[in-house]
Amino acid sequence: RRAPRRAAKNFPSMKELLSNLIEALREELKQYGEMLALLEQQQQLVMQRQVAELPENVSCVNSQAGVIAAARQEREQHQRHLSRLLALPETSGITMLIPLLPSDYRPLVDALVHENNELLTRVQQRARQNHLLLSHCVDLMQQLINSIFPGVSPTTYDGSGHVPMAAVAPQPLYQAVG
Repeated sequence: RRAPRRAAKNFPSMKELLSNLIEALREELKQYGEMLALLEQQQQLVMQRQVAELPENVSCVNSQAGVIAAARQEREQHQRHLSRLLALPETSGITMLIPLLPSDYRPLVDALVHENNELLTRVQQRARQNHLLLSHCVDLMQQLINSIFPGVSPTTYDGSGHVPMAAVAPQPLYQAVG
């Protein structure tokens, strides 16, 4: 009798693997929600011209991206374990697993996968919106700088990814203003 108990400890049960996968899906969903909240905050900061708070928000967004990556890796690991138990290739997508799950687990797993996909889509949309908004702000600032100091700074990047800055010849104040 001891041998089967050891084997059971070495090989997690379907219920244990499902529980782990469900928890990982919930955690991933939570982290996507956190990212969406940060991106919405970022958009509000830009719209309300509270630029002093943007660097901290950007730092939080970058940190949250790392948290999401870790949550996704955790979920993928549990997904691979379940695939092995179901005698599927480890690379099997979660949609291939769902029909093979016990019937009482299918609706929950399917709903969590659906919610994760919907929230990920919203995060991607908000990130694109914020990118466009921030790019527009940078373009407006570049236009302002160019109107104050004409011909000073091109808007193209050099080979190293930097915008080269042209030397500004000092001008007397009356020439710059007048």
